[in-house]
Amino acid sequence: MAVSNQVVPTSDAERMCPHRLVLEHVTSRWGVLVLVELLERPYRFSELRRAVGRYGRDVSEKMLTQTLQTLERDGIVHRDAHPVIPPRVDYSLTDLGREAAEQVRALTQWTQDRLGQVEQARRAYDEARALRSRAS
Repeated sequence: MAVSNQVVPTSDAERMCPHRLVLEHVTSRWGVLVLVELLERPYRFSELRRAVGRYGRDVSEKMLTQTLQTLERDGIVHRDAHPVIPPRVDYSLTDLGREAAEQVRALTQWTQDRLGQVEQARRAYDEARALRSRAS
């Protein structure tokens, strides 16, 4: 398989705010789950899809493929295609990806630890807003 030397054009979003774009990739709906799972070990595509689905919502093949390609392009995920029949592809984190995944895992842990407080704050906000609406 030949690798193209063609340069991929930079999008307007990448030129305007490259930091935000990487953050979007790492914290996307599926990106978070992929990173947290890959922290544990390398996965084959179908294994990873099942692992991500254990969080309560199945990811389509298309979305998982797009997420993995995006993270691979950002240097976060490594794709290792083995020349065997049937084809075997393993996905793992690069050093950069491991660093990002640790940060994401810390944020997911914080979310789990503080969910009760967030829900309480939401209720208080909604109640105060409802009282203000009735007073108007």
